Amino acid sequence: MSTHERPSTEGQLRLAVLIDADNAQAAVIEALLAEVARFGDATVRRIYGDFTASTSRAWKKVLQRNAIKPVQQFAYSTGKNATDSTLIIDAMDLLYTGNFDGFCLVTSDSDFTGLATRLREAGLMVYGFGERKTPEAFRNACHRFVFVEVLRSGGTAEEETPEPAQPKPPARGTAKFPKKFLLTALEESADDNGWANLGTLGSYLNKLQPDFDPRLYGYRKLSDLVRARKDLFEMEERGRDIYVRALG
Repeated sequence: MSTHERPSTEGQLRLAVLIDADNAQAAVIEALLAEVARFGDATVRRIYGDFTASTSRAWKKVLQRNAIKPVQQFAYSTGKNATDSTLIIDAMDLLYTGNFDGFCLVTSDSDFTGLATRLREAGLMVYGFGERKTPEAFRNACHRFVFVEVLRSGGTAEEETPEPAQPKPPARGTAKFPKKFLLTALEESADDNGWANLGTLGSYLNKLQPDFDPRLYGYRKLSDLVRARKDLFEMEERGRDIYVRALG
């Protein structure tokens, strides 16, 4: 196996979690690490920032409890470029060790778009975690992007204007339901009879839109979303696999 060849299953991925303290919140760190555990093992956990500043007080309470190593970067001047540079340099050092299968970049800053792209080019998985304000360029540079709002609130994100003609699902998500996107992805994933394996559909959705997450719409999993939207989808269980196709 080459140094950057990934294991066959996501659960075996060796991950480096790098947190930009200037653009992350301590309140969600435990839920965030639980989310990271879905993708693999966080063998390195580091956070970058000026921990002498009063604004970093909240982080001091959670770092030791969650085995996160703080990397001190004094704010010699206004702005956060020094912190960004330190994180990027560390990421490249970790990349060249060949000991990791992926990186989790916790930030809402578009300055890390180039880093995410470079890590992808090296064949590593890139998971991004940030707020809804995170620029699209960084979100799309990741294989998966998770909005921390769904971690903080337990499954819903900030409100957007609902689609007027859209029937309301039983679950109560607040983001605008992506009906057209889902149906188009399903059509592309389906076989000649219109059926698509749910796992295949989920993978395709995240390739098209790395920040797609059923929790944004009030559903814990993609299967819950499909099962609830009987106005759009038909489901069929085949052994342990679930298949779905569009109605109509």
